[in-house]
Amino acid sequence: MAQGTVDPQALARALQNKYDTVRDFSADFVHTYEGGVLRKTVRESGRLVVRKPGQMRWTYTRPEQKTFVSDGRKLYSYIPADRQVYVSSVPPADQASTPALFLAGQGNLLRDFTVSAPTPPREAGPADVALHLVPRTKERDYDSLVLVVDRNSLQLRSLIAEDRQGGRSAFTFSNLRENIGVSDREFEFKIPRGADVITDTK
Repeated sequence: MAQGTVDPQALARALQNKYDTVRDFSADFVHTYEGGVLRKTVRESGRLVVRKPGQMRWTYTRPEQKTFVSDGRKLYSYIPADRQVYVSSVPPADQASTPALFLAGQGNLLRDFTVSAPTPPREAGPADVALHLVPRTKERDYDSLVLVVDRNSLQLRSLIAEDRQGGRSAFTFSNLRENIGVSDREFEFKIPRGADVITDTK
């Protein structure tokens, strides 16, 4: 099935049905950010662990160490070099304000997005298909998403977010393993000694 023959609504339904069966997963990732206000390109990599609903840990290892953890109630963002931890509340399931929270089950393709078939992004290989998602409610962190999945297994290959400043943030996944029984410990975050804590009081 070539990308041009994909029915976006049918693909979205199939993806949602597939995703509903995934309780947790882990993967290695490469995160590339291009453009935006500063017109820069950044490439980072690390490991992701997700357990639905709403739990995730992003561990960046190159070139700089960073950790982002959601325990389902709070989001913790920690960059060791800054010695600061940012703490905010996880939004309700129907308000997945970041692409990352969408991966953690805080969103529904057909309910929350207008879907269409995009021009295949450069992250899409010959065995992949892509789906363009525009949020029905305007989001703070992105204007649209593109999901790239294997056309046969529907396993996620890439998640691409575009913002109104012209920025493009692409996560490409490898070694993805589903329903592996992720431990509670993955989503525990202890405030490092000596780190300043900055809380979102909104």
